[in-house]
Amino acid sequence: MSFDDFMIDVVRVAREDMVDAGYEELTTPEEVDAAFKREGTTLVLVNSVCGCAGGVARPAAANAIHYDKRPDHLVTVFAGQDREATEHARTYFEGYPPSSPSMAFLKDGKIVTMLERHDIEGSNPIEVMNRLQTLFDEHCEAL
Repeated sequence: MSFDDFMIDVVRVAREDMVDAGYEELTTPEEVDAAFKREGTTLVLVNSVCGCAGGVARPAAANAIHYDKRPDHLVTVFAGQDREATEHARTYFEGYPPSSPSMAFLKDGKIVTMLERHDIEGSNPIEVMNRLQTLFDEHCEAL
């Protein structure tokens, strides 16, 4: 297997992880606009192929939603893969520098807060999941 084939497989698995968890994949700026214009709360995972994405961010994002409160919408963009969609999503994250992996929490298309890479890297999935669920408690309706 070549390195390119290996990376294609890594990206495929990283995408599938989030789609299988129930996240909608946004691959174009138009899809980002449509998703972010929805009313309600939205959790955005800015996915990547780094170790802290696979070891912490994706597991935390996938498991945090199994809770009595959760966002109305779950979406993901893939940094380094779907560049235009990711860059466009970041225009909604006013006040936060580009960071991946990261998780943005929006309400009615406006940024409420963000877990940046430095909030994820060095943490374990349970710690990040707990941070997300605290956000859900503060901003989401019970299911």
